[in-house]
Amino acid sequence: MPLKRLPGAVAGELIMFFARALTGVRPLWRGSVPSPAQRVYFANHGSHGDFVLIWTTLPAPLRRRTRPVAGQDYWLASALRRFIGRSVFNALLIDRIPKPGEPSPVDLMAGALDAGESLIIFPEGTRNTGETPLLPFKSGLYHLGRQRPGVELVPVWIDNIRRVIPKGQWLPVPMVCSVSYGAALVIGPDESKDEFLRRAEAAVLALRPAESVEP
Repeated sequence: MPLKRLPGAVAGELIMFFARALTGVRPLWRGSVPSPAQRVYFANHGSHGDFVLIWTTLPAPLRRRTRPVAGQDYWLASALRRFIGRSVFNALLIDRIPKPGEPSPVDLMAGALDAGESLIIFPEGTRNTGETPLLPFKSGLYHLGRQRPGVELVPVWIDNIRRVIPKGQWLPVPMVCSVSYGAALVIGPDESKDEFLRRAEAAVLALRPAESVEP
């Protein structure tokens, strides 16, 4: 491993250790199994720790080629966040409202897929801190799936993360979490954007444990 990557790798191992110790997070493969196939994992979004739990539950070979997609406005706001986003997680940091002439978020994600990487995305577009279990999905997942039809679209439900990092709090609370992976979706040849997004939302919600205490 190049020396310049060592601090990020060490920090990544420490973050995984604390995430597992704090949450006992475990993967539940319901409808899919770990695979080297190129994938877009799309999940519910309740906290800034969401992609950490997905990343932590992937096997190491998959983790090394899977990048979380995150807003650069948050992850470039301080030196610590920049280090975590770039050096630890190799996040694809995007401008959610690009300036005229700049690549769109979908273009940037498609470019990462073309480079052979897999992605973790949150189609709600923002953290869901309300009472509903899921916010309506934005259109990016549909357009990305249309542009790169060979990539598997895997729904994911992260359970209990809001109780680990309560709204307005920075100190996490020990709580058992799980990450459920569903069967990959394929966009039908005649399926409209709205039809697919409703189906994608339903696929994520179907993974929610029956005993879940979260909204």
